[in-house]
Amino acid sequence: MPEEIVTSSAEETTAWGREFASKLVAPVLVLLTGDLGTGKTTLTKGLVAGLGAAREEDVTSPTFTLVHVYGKDKKVFHADLYRIESFHDFETLGMEDMFDVPGIAILEWSERFPLLAPWPQIRIRLEHLGRDQRRITVY
Repeated sequence: MPEEIVTSSAEETTAWGREFASKLVAPVLVLLTGDLGTGKTTLTKGLVAGLGAAREEDVTSPTFTLVHVYGKDKKVFHADLYRIESFHDFETLGMEDMFDVPGIAILEWSERFPLLAPWPQIRIRLEHLGRDQRRITVY
């Protein structure tokens, strides 16, 4: 049965991410889906901070760089597949290299390119409910 929560601000979404991070054990692939502006990067700020890989303010959207790597000993990969237009573009990201060492990978727009991964997967869908409310569903 899916887990569901509604947050009422960006701060609540980030806080939920920090709390949820305690459930993540490497290796794991966290697949984020949701329309533009639903809070995928906001949630990721909390996840990365909760994992101790970076401060919330240091986590930014990888929309233009495509992949960010946080942490020194325990790696957290944060990728955004929104601008990827073909499977060839996807392959050039070198995503398969991240599977060399157990870590945590967070993929925004993960539905754009299904990834065959050797790691367990957690799917999180974010939905905008109006004003600052977001529904977060883990399934």
